[in-house]
Amino acid sequence: MPTPRPKAGILEIEPYVGGKAESGAGDRTIKLSANESALGASEAAVAAYTRAATTLHRYPDGHATALREAIGRRFNLDHRRIVCGAGSDELIGLLIRAYAGAGDEVLHTEHGFLMYRLGALAAGAHPVAVPETGLRADVDAILKAVTSRTRLVFLANPNNPTGSHLSGAELARLHAGLPGDVVLVIDAAYAEFVDEESYSSGVELAASKPNVVMTRTFSKLFGLAALRVGWMYAAPAIVDVIERIRGPFNVAHPSQVAAVAALEDVEHQERARAHTTHWRGWLAERIGRRGFTVHPSSANFLLIGFPQALCRDAAAAGAFFEEHGVLTRAMGAYGLPDCLRVTVGREDENRRVMVLLEEFAR
Repeated sequence: MPTPRPKAGILEIEPYVGGKAESGAGDRTIKLSANESALGASEAAVAAYTRAATTLHRYPDGHATALREAIGRRFNLDHRRIVCGAGSDELIGLLIRAYAGAGDEVLHTEHGFLMYRLGALAAGAHPVAVPETGLRADVDAILKAVTSRTRLVFLANPNNPTGSHLSGAELARLHAGLPGDVVLVIDAAYAEFVDEESYSSGVELAASKPNVVMTRTFSKLFGLAALRVGWMYAAPAIVDVIERIRGPFNVAHPSQVAAVAALEDVEHQERARAHTTHWRGWLAERIGRRGFTVHPSSANFLLIGFPQALCRDAAAAGAFFEEHGVLTRAMGAYGLPDCLRVTVGREDENRRVMVLLEEFAR
């Protein structure tokens, strides 16, 4: 008897698995597996979310007007060119669905965010992984990989999970080499953690070019990962396309008001940024001193390389940490089986990481 068959590509998808939230240890679990904010959400955002509980029977503003206007004020952008989504993940999926399908190609870097590949497969398109150089996006390699079937190029900048980034000049060169009908999507989820002057989130390109999109999220610096709020900035024509296919009430009202409050609490943002910068450097220096490889990171996490020696590899390290109540992220799904990704946590959590690493290294 015939049975329903999904379209091509769906059964090739291995469902995305997020970072573990619980360990087998009896004590409090330290979760450093999902790149969440070390300081959490601001008190203002929590208060706004709590107040929204009195209107749960009402549909949210389907256009997220107040939120888009707040984003525009905060980043000096035209709010009419902003689209909000249930996390930037939703927007990534919508962009692929809108511009790619069967027979088309979606390019991403070798160790890029998994959702690019999964989104391409879900749309029936072919994901193409472009080799990186030294765990860093290679502009020339990306341009060489472009074919007549290429519809989108995704670049996480900084990249998850490597932590590396391209400069604004490199982004401009990448765009200049792409055909005009290829959409360049710059995923700047970790933009707030970069402290180099040469860096660009891609907003200038998105503001001036008809085929560039910048995506951002409230899940990292702003500490609203549970609420699923993201946004994109693009040319009016691309905005029009995405508005036609997104769900009419895709961002819940409590999420919208909490995000507005988080945007306005600049002091909390600055404290979270300063905390991450300080402890990222602190961890990198001490982990490197123990002889492990620490890849340069411009995000709120570190990618740590472990030797393949018996009982001292990444799998053994991850198991050791989990046994002692610290959750890290294995990187096998990203083609980096010799690495663990560790989020920068609170001071006590970071110090605990070093205590355990010292024990593991003995």
